[in-house]
Amino acid sequence: MSEDHTHVQEFFGVRAADWDRKFPGDGAAFATAVAEFGLRPGDRVLDAGCGTGRALSPLRAAVGPTGLVVGADLTPQMLAAAQRAGRAAEGALLLADVARLPLRDGALDAVFAAGLIAHLPDPVANLRELARVVRPGGRLALFHPIGRAALAARQGRELTPQDLRAEHNLGPLLAGSGWDMTSYADEDARFLVLATRHR
Repeated sequence: MSEDHTHVQEFFGVRAADWDRKFPGDGAAFATAVAEFGLRPGDRVLDAGCGTGRALSPLRAAVGPTGLVVGADLTPQMLAAAQRAGRAAEGALLLADVARLPLRDGALDAVFAAGLIAHLPDPVANLRELARVVRPGGRLALFHPIGRAALAARQGRELTPQDLRAEHNLGPLLAGSGWDMTSYADEDARFLVLATRHR
């Protein structure tokens, strides 16, 4: 396991039990983002870096009983918290690294990724792996319940032009990883980028 993985697991592992209590108001933002994602009944969707599974219920509601919902996360404690919250009933929980997903090429219609991009050790390769498991024309949502400026203020740091999530950086990053950015929203109350897999 790389140092990056160890750091991510340590960071989220000790926070998993209290994660949902720390951010109690995020549920509506997740539901709104999933609604804007435009999933259809029967779609197969991955919640990449699912954490405690806060997106699983709205994802399940969007794809319906005939759809497939999978939540993948690197941190066992996060998946355990999702299980305790009853979210395994909404989708399969998978202990997996999004850099090497145990899924076949084109297996999915869409990937929803909340708060993931800042924790990717190799964003180009990791986003390319997400593209691999999505069919041509399938979709990607990069989401955070608050925007970049609000998140930076919460973390006590300043935004810089080098911020990976800035539109001028993220567009080319996605394009070089198999995705075409179709919309970009960075507001105080949410960050939501939608992209389509190259055909």
